[in-house]
Amino acid sequence: MSSYASDVKKELTSLKIHPEHAKAELAAFLRMNGVLNIHDHQFSLDIVTENPAIARRIFSLIKIAFKVEPLLIVSRKMKLKKNNQYLVRLQQNVREILANLEIWTSQDGFLTRIPQRIMTSKEGAMSYLRGAFLAGGSVNNPETSRYHLEIYSTYEDHDRDLLEIMNQTFFLNAKTTKRRRGYIVYLKEAEKIGDFLHIVGALNAMLAFEDLRIMRDMRNSVNRLVNCDTANLKKTANAAAKQVEDIKIIAKRSGIENLPEKLQGLAHLRLDNPELSLKELAQQVPDGPISKSGVNHRFAKIHEIAENLRK
Repeated sequence: MSSYASDVKKELTSLKIHPEHAKAELAAFLRMNGVLNIHDHQFSLDIVTENPAIARRIFSLIKIAFKVEPLLIVSRKMKLKKNNQYLVRLQQNVREILANLEIWTSQDGFLTRIPQRIMTSKEGAMSYLRGAFLAGGSVNNPETSRYHLEIYSTYEDHDRDLLEIMNQTFFLNAKTTKRRRGYIVYLKEAEKIGDFLHIVGALNAMLAFEDLRIMRDMRNSVNRLVNCDTANLKKTANAAAKQVEDIKIIAKRSGIENLPEKLQGLAHLRLDNPELSLKELAQQVPDGPISKSGVNHRFAKIHEIAENLRK
């Protein structure tokens, strides 16, 4: 995960938990990352993360929403990175909590859809998106790579519900696609990514995103202008070289003095000033100033004469 994405998640985990909306955020965590265990007819629920701030937030959400204190277990991973792993384990009132959050019922089993009460509540939807991003989201650094924010879902109908919240409630123009092991809902437009960060409460990250985006866009604009200027200079130089070539053919074959007076003046001016643009020549011709198209017209005549001489 990019350091920018880490900064976004760090800010989100530091937000004050609102008791009324804690359940919506918690529902996203449990639905997306929760593992239900059954042993001797006893239920327990585990959520594992390598991010200590996310583990603390899940712990606080459970405690605030249901007045239950889960276990927080820290262990060292045995794989190559050997990072700490944080396990939040809920052992009390598991069935009641899952039923209250509309994640599991004894009749229907596991429910993958987002509850309608969250879908139809703006505050609930904002809290659910925050939890979903913390549970399975990432965002690229706007300074160094393409604009991209995504949230991963294991279940297709959950992915569709996230898409509906993002587009119907918040008009984010999100898209969705299938991945090998699940689905992602994603944003590609810089402005909409900024809007999403604002919606979930990452205001500092949103402002940093806008600053980085503006700097990047300015840098791209400068590069485009420089490239455009370089191309124009090259075009001007190539055109001037061809005009000088035509004039030299005329000088060699028939003499510049035999040209009409207006063409003579332009021919001498061009030979003496091969670096001048058409606009600059138009200001300096002996019978001028004339228009740029007038200079163009005269060079067309010179080219026509030179072509006839070449033939």
